Amino acid sequence: MISFVRVDDRIIHGQIVTRWAKEFPCDGVVAINDRAATTPVLKQSFTASTDKKVFIWTFDEFKDRYQKVLTSDKNYFLITKTPTDMAKLILDLGYTPGDVKRIVIGPCNDRPGTIKIGMNQSLTQEEGEACERLYQAGYDVYFALIEDTAIGSWPKFRSKFGFK
Repeated sequence: MISFVRVDDRIIHGQIVTRWAKEFPCDGVVAINDRAATTPVLKQSFTASTDKKVFIWTFDEFKDRYQKVLTSDKNYFLITKTPTDMAKLILDLGYTPGDVKRIVIGPCNDRPGTIKIGMNQSLTQEEGEACERLYQAGYDVYFALIEDTAIGSWPKFRSKFGFK
């Protein structure tokens, strides 16, 4: 089953497995990112970052494994690199994360053309539109590097992206 859903531009790192695994049950991590899944050195670095079971799959690979993850008695974190990828996964491809209705947005580094909403949290307009789509679909899009430093949910920031 999926116990936690996160967007994190670093995909998998110590904060995921040390801090968030204390907040939510975690037996393993499922990361969906085509580039990381097809780049051996990236895949190896992510799997080496924890003693938890780590799966790094392309979107196509996830399609074949989704039902097994969802119905497992193990607790998995589901992670994508961008809000756009998460919206694609959940809304466009229909891979809902079971009963989990909160999507935690972690680090999204400053980049050209982004709108800053918090420390180390900046979104492009396209990523903002993905957050809006997830919000409109009933998900709590929640911005937190770690729980202790959460800055709030999407309604607080959506006007910065032209949504009322």
